[in-house]
Formats: sequence, C-alpha cells, structure tokens
Amino acid sequence: MAIELISRKAWGARSPRGSYTRLDSTKGVKVHYTGGRVDPRIVDDHDRCAALVRSIQNSHMDGNGWIDIGYSFVACPHTKVFEGRGLHRLPAANGAGLNQGHYAVLGLVGNTGLVEPPDGMLHAILDAIEHTRRNGRAGNEIKGHRDGYATDCPGEPLYRWVRRGAPRPGEGGNDDAGTPPFPGRLLKYPPIMRGDDVRTWQAKMADRGWEIDVDGAYGPQSRDVCRSFQRQQEIDVDGIVGPITWRRTWEAP
Repeated sequence: MAIELISRKAWGARSPRGSYTRLDSTKGVKVHYTGGRVDPRIVDDHDRCAALVRSIQNSHMDGNGWIDIGYSFVACPHTKVFEGRGLHRLPAANGAGLNQGHYAVLGLVGNTGLVEPPDGMLHAILDAIEHTRRNGRAGNEIKGHRDGYATDCPGEPLYRWVRRGAPRPGEGGNDDAGTPPFPGRLLKYPPIMRGDDVRTWQAKMADRGWEIDVDGAYGPQSRDVCRSFQRQQEIDVDGIVGPITWRRTWEAP
C-alpha cells in the first residue's frame, strides 16, 4: 500500500533543538504505544490525531529534554503516518543504547481510552515499516518496545499483533487462523539454535512438503529450507525465520 505520509510541516512540528545523529541502517522497527490515555474520539476526528502528535513532541522536548519527538513515525487510525524524526535519523524512544538497532514507530493507542488499535492504524504502522525498508535501509525485524527494554510498551493488544507476525488486516494472521504467535526471537544459523519454537516451525514446513528434519535444531538444513521457501514466497532471502517468514509458513497458499 502507498503510504499516506503527513510531513512535519503539515502537522505543525517544532524545529529540532539540535542536529540528528545519522542512522545508516537498522535491523528493523520497534513498535510503541503512548503509555498514557488516548482519547477514543481521535478515531472520528483526525484533527485530534495531529493535536496528540504535537502534544507528544512537546512532552519529549520540554519534559524529556530531547531534541525532538522521540519516534521515527507515528501511525493514526485514519491510515495516515505522521513524519517524526523520519528516515536515517536516530530515534530516542527505544531506550538508551538501543536506538541504533531499530526505527521507532508509534501507534496512537494508550493504556486507557483507546487501547485496541483499529485496522486503519495497523495498516498505517505497516505502511511506515515498509517505508523504512524501501527508503531507510531497515531490516525485516518487527518487535515491540518491550523486547529490548523493561516496559509495558506497546501494550497487550498491540504486542499480541506484533507477536503474531504483524499481519495486515484482511490478509489472515488473526487468532482464529491457526497461526502460532511469533516466538519473539529470530531463528537463524550459525550457531545452531535449539528449542520448541524451532521444532514447531520445522514441523509445519514438513507438513507443507519440505524435506526437513523435525529435531528442534535450526542448523544448515533448516536455513537452506528457509531460503528456498523465502525465494518461493518472493520475500527477502536471508535464511532467517522472522515474523514475515513465520507468518507465511502457516498462511501462504
């Protein structure tokens, strides 16, 4: 889907207080929520989304002392993406020492009020993620803020979606589709990774007709099968079972 990007000028962003640190590439994206109350009326009033983004920027600059809003992009329920720091600029929201690894994408949900991300917001988050991949040299990882930092962010509803592999609404991947939650770690080789999550993936690949040992050890054979499957699915061929490959394992025709 084409991204509906709202520029900083369009949403009334303040100018940064200093120079950004260059971000050449990342492993992927970390998904966030506000951590506070989000007025449910934003679902029916896009102007409230812009006002909330301005409020978040003010909080980050005046409260946290950051040079700008801490997020790379912000997704709202109207399938629109607000430009935060943007591409190739170090975010501040992932936590000290963790910002180099991932872009930071905020979904405008909180811990009270609007807590369930509407479909339009999930589409917008994914549009932002695809934008970072196409134009910002982001890798394939999609993780929650809590995967690298001791926090409740991005909240249970949004994190469940991340754990399911972040599927697009209407393209499968819901709780009734039979897709196990993404295990939260990338299955890769070398070295050999072992665990029940490896065995689960191997068993499904065997069910799909691939010649693979279901032994719970992700070694060279599993990597080669993964690469062949990724090539078949026309996704990035890296031999790593991340959220997209995991979801395709169960949901691809």
